[in-house]
Amino acid sequence: MTKSLTLNLKLEHLIDLLGTNDKHIRLLSQLLDVNIYSNQKEILIESDDEDKLDMIQRIIQVLTELIQHHIAFNERDIIYIYHLLSEEETDDVISLFLSRKEIIKTFTGKPIYPKTFNQKKYVEAIENNTLVFGIGPAGTGKTYLAVLLAIKALKANKIKRIILTRPAVEAGEKLGFLPGDLKEKVDPYLRPLYDALYDVLGVKESTELLEKQIIEIAPLAYMRGRTLESAFVILDEAQNTTVNQMKLFLTRLGFGSKMIVTGDITQIDLPSYQSSGLIKAGDILKEIKSVDIIEFDRMDVVRHPLVQTIIERFENDQDKHH
Repeated sequence: MTKSLTLNLKLEHLIDLLGTNDKHIRLLSQLLDVNIYSNQKEILIESDDEDKLDMIQRIIQVLTELIQHHIAFNERDIIYIYHLLSEEETDDVISLFLSRKEIIKTFTGKPIYPKTFNQKKYVEAIENNTLVFGIGPAGTGKTYLAVLLAIKALKANKIKRIILTRPAVEAGEKLGFLPGDLKEKVDPYLRPLYDALYDVLGVKESTELLEKQIIEIAPLAYMRGRTLESAFVILDEAQNTTVNQMKLFLTRLGFGSKMIVTGDITQIDLPSYQSSGLIKAGDILKEIKSVDIIEFDRMDVVRHPLVQTIIERFENDQDKHH
């Protein structure tokens, strides 16, 4: 069965919808396993499956709305819209994109927005609470968004410094056996934190702020005995903290500070006899004023679509073996 959708779009809008060399249309035909062709006025879809035809119509409705509001989208957004529409109403998906607020601009001036419902909730939670937990798989933007919001708060003079920390469990917390100074020892584990800084501040400004210790990157072990005032403190890879380390970290909170704790409870590298401080904190700190816990899922993985499939396959395989 061939169904045609007639589009009342200006030529430049139609080009945005189809994508360079029709890449958006090719992606849709791949996602839904149907043949899609286009001429300058309409899109032709070949399929006997009413549900698929309906889905393509809804996706195109969302994309057309975005184009008319001058909102850019890419292939990753189209895949996310496709997944969302299987669970959400068309109007709700449109409103997610239309109501997104810019978080900050990159070093090159490109605006950064939350890309998913949970990212939007997470950004709002960080803006409105003192302590926020972001829990979920890799690739969901938990750490990256937290660093962006820290830089935004620093630029607006709401805080005096940013502290980024991780448990150095990959180095066995016994950093003394590694050659080189502390910075060299810790840096490999903190690469993702640097990436977010460089995106927004550029290498030069990031380096200056790190040298002045306005931005401090340190392993969790170096938090002992400190109270952190007027700081934006991010604990990354928190699933690898012990319960004691988590308690030690959370009790460093000083006046005028914010703490963001991120981690993936499916990736715990602690010895089996030790409980994860992230799981414990998530359980005991629920429903406290000024504390929010945002849980991300596979749908929020805003990396290459293949990453989503890989995570799915690994999860399904683990379920089989349990």
